[in-house]
Amino acid sequence: MNLDNFKWIREPKEYKIEHDRIEITTEPHTDLWQRTYYHFQNDNAPVLQMETEETFFSFIVKTDFSDSHQRFDQCGIVMYLDSENWLKGSIEYENREYQHLGSVVTNQGYSDWATTVIDASVKSMWYRFSRREDDYCIECSTDGITFQQMRICHMYKGKGKIQFGIYACSPEESSFKAVFSNMKMTECQWKAHDGQQPDENNLK
Repeated sequence: MNLDNFKWIREPKEYKIEHDRIEITTEPHTDLWQRTYYHFQNDNAPVLQMETEETFFSFIVKTDFSDSHQRFDQCGIVMYLDSENWLKGSIEYENREYQHLGSVVTNQGYSDWATTVIDASVKSMWYRFSRREDDYCIECSTDGITFQQMRICHMYKGKGKIQFGIYACSPEESSFKAVFSNMKMTECQWKAHDGQQPDENNLK
């Protein structure tokens, strides 16, 4: 991918961009979250992303977070449309025993968080973000070959031109180096559904 097409939202103080490698050093008290349950709004994580009007595609990236060490340290894929409409997929550090692999979808100012517990020994993860018009799929993989579904969702502001890319943050008093590599954009790997046919009223 041409990294010249990527632009910062909240450029971090420290980062490196090389041919096929991006390193972000997170700053303390940075995060993305809107309202739900915690009743606070955090919208200060650095995001590096590009624009596209392509309605069917997949974006793949490998993340390395071996330096994460404080609760909630995280890095992964993101589609940041505005402060109240975005999604992200990542692993959040919890402690020396386990961490949370999960995704957050924020529509119209409210976030939801879906997670599963994984072992703390996992220090890298591949993500695949796919678009089919205004519906989206997030998948993960430990080897970059076999992907497993994490989330299918609809984005209310997900039509037309969108922005997508990567992010990293440290919600607590922490800082770590997040490394992104092997980024590529491909034909949509999220295939059309071959089961029950759409209702006529819902045909796009």
